[in-house]
Amino acid sequence: MDFFDKFKIWVVLICFISQLGHGFYLPGSYPHKYVVGDQLSVKVNSLTSIDTEIPYSYYSLPFCTPPEGVKDSRENLGELLMGDRIENSPYKFNMYTNETEIFLCQTKPLSGEEYKLLTNRIDEIYQVNVILDNLPAIRYTKRDSYFVRWTGYPIGIKVDGGYYLFNHLKFTVLVHKYEETNVASVMGTGDATDVIPTGGKSGSDEPGYMVVGFEVTPCSVRHNPESVKNLKTYGKYPSKITCEDNTVNMAIKENEPVSFTYEVAFVESDIKWPSRWDAYLKMEGAKVHWFSILNSLMVITFLAGIVLVIFLRTVRRDLTHYEELDKEAQAQMNEELSGWKLVVADVFRAPSNPGLLCVMVGNGVQILGMAVVTIMFAALGFMSPASRGTLVTGMLIFYMVLGISAGYVAVRMWRTLFCGDHRGWVSVSWKVACFFPGIAFLILFVLNFLLWGSHSTGAIPFSLFVILILLWFCISVPLTFVGGYFGAKAPHIEYPVRTNQIPREIPPQKYPSWLLVLGAGTLPFGTLFIELFFIMSSIWMGRVYYVFGFLFVVLILLVVVCAEVSLVLTYMHLCVEDWKWWWKSFFASGSVALYIFLYSINYLVFDLKSLSGPVSATLYLGYSFLMVLAIMLATGTVGFLSSFWFVHYLFSSVKLD
Repeated sequence: MDFFDKFKIWVVLICFISQLGHGFYLPGSYPHKYVVGDQLSVKVNSLTSIDTEIPYSYYSLPFCTPPEGVKDSRENLGELLMGDRIENSPYKFNMYTNETEIFLCQTKPLSGEEYKLLTNRIDEIYQVNVILDNLPAIRYTKRDSYFVRWTGYPIGIKVDGGYYLFNHLKFTVLVHKYEETNVASVMGTGDATDVIPTGGKSGSDEPGYMVVGFEVTPCSVRHNPESVKNLKTYGKYPSKITCEDNTVNMAIKENEPVSFTYEVAFVESDIKWPSRWDAYLKMEGAKVHWFSILNSLMVITFLAGIVLVIFLRTVRRDLTHYEELDKEAQAQMNEELSGWKLVVADVFRAPSNPGLLCVMVGNGVQILGMAVVTIMFAALGFMSPASRGTLVTGMLIFYMVLGISAGYVAVRMWRTLFCGDHRGWVSVSWKVACFFPGIAFLILFVLNFLLWGSHSTGAIPFSLFVILILLWFCISVPLTFVGGYFGAKAPHIEYPVRTNQIPREIPPQKYPSWLLVLGAGTLPFGTLFIELFFIMSSIWMGRVYYVFGFLFVVLILLVVVCAEVSLVLTYMHLCVEDWKWWWKSFFASGSVALYIFLYSINYLVFDLKSLSGPVSATLYLGYSFLMVLAIMLATGTVGFLSSFWFVHYLFSSVKLD
């Protein structure tokens, strides 16, 4: 198989993976069949805002509560960490039963504190997030000649200095007829008819329907106080309510009550159940993603050419010429040598802070492995948005399990640096298990105090903190020690050359070496900055990110670029007789984190201009720093390991007496 055949296979594989991530997902649960008249319950999630990034409970505002009381839904670890708080709501529908002018409740007269809270939330552009059958409500607004899709609806709006509340909701539920005789076409998969739950009676011949869409139109309607005086919950409002989304009438005022009503219409749709999430997962700009990948491929090709020149023309030619000489000629040549051949007795001298380097490399392997496995599963559809919190939960699980690899790599590298001495492996394993998680816990704990002070649902409950600490010390730490034990038992990597006792003096350099190291991060940053924009928009702007196929390809390209950049810079340092390459190889690729952090600040200033308050800015910078630290460890590890392999390969070819 020649080069071009291999290249074609890789191109096909990359296209296949990207298409998987762009268009395929697992819907998250089995379809639920409802017969006509079955009750559908709407749930509410936390109030969210791109203006503050601080979520609040739906019932922190004076809204109507369910007659049976507020009840929390069971949430997984990922949902709690993301600030989701799903609760029941007073909105109830009956399947395929259109209803209008349904009265919900009238609040008590708004106190001064409630009025101020409502107006503040309206100023901060908070959105209400309602859910039906695991589908978030979608709102469409017309802009010029096209419609813009939003998730949720705003609490209210400020017009001409007055505050108006959206107190009437027009729901549209899209349903698809349950095809009992053709389950395969409903499921989009096999023919497991007996595992699909039904909402109606067993054996019923009544037609069933599945919820495949959920839309909401918020309206601001002024209700007649006399008309709602004697109405009970779910009663019929006596006069017709006209829902016009371009007019507002319900101005909120202090010491005045607010009445809430809603209506619901069911529309039969051609959308099948496996495709019901397509409306949420549509992401524009596929051409931009391909441009990002092509840009990365160009960078890789350029760097690969440099690496090829280093290996084939420079290194191989020098080694071949060196080995062809006899001993006397070699001795004479040694006096005339220059460049990397002069540091042969110092190149494997242990670096400063060797323990810290081993710990950071171990953590980097763990984080990189977590990223690869998580994105791979997400690209295959196992972590779709239909299953809320699974992405974060999966990341935590994979991180804990990969503690084995972190302990193994760190301890084996420790033994290699100290020529096979296994003493101290327990200490190294403990430091690996505590380094990155300890920093993450410290940052989250500080940020959590800010969220607690704001009474936000984004604050991690104390009980969850206890659970995370137990997972850390009962699963992650023991697995790291297991990996460290195997690393201590594994043979260390032997150096191909001996190291002199007296270190060689490094000649003065024309330019600071660290300047070159920091500049090297621009190349890896160039491979991912386009994809980084979409990821940041997903995290901070409330947009759904689901092109994990593209992300997986970009991750592979990033790893290749980091390895090539670090390898080239290590060779350049050795050529100027600088044998202190260990930390420089780590930060040559790890310096991409610096540019990502600068980009995060740029994103805060220019894209999140509406972000208000020091608490919101602190949260943003805190989470960005945590992300940047993880990226630095992962990319730095790639650069260090590739440089270590290169240096070992290079000097293993040199024959010395």
